[in-house]
Amino acid sequence: MEILLFGITREIVGGSTLTVEPEQPLETVGQLKNWLADRYPAIKKLSSLAIAVDSEYADDAHPLAPGQEVALIPPVSGG
Repeated sequence: MEILLFGITREIVGGSTLTVEPEQPLETVGQLKNWLADRYPAIKKLSSLAIAVDSEYADDAHPLAPGQEVALIPPVSGG
């Protein structure tokens, strides 16, 4: 699975994409969030983190499948 990264998540991970190996048992968005927090503790400090699957916001129970487009959307600041 390839994850697109935006905003501060790019800085935390160190790139614009992140590849999750197929052997990782990530079946839901919630499991993905936990996996990310374990590997990148700074993600836990974000005030919010939305995840989009196939261009639509997904909740923690949303299932993940191979070939889906997944994106991390951090909080946006500015004025």
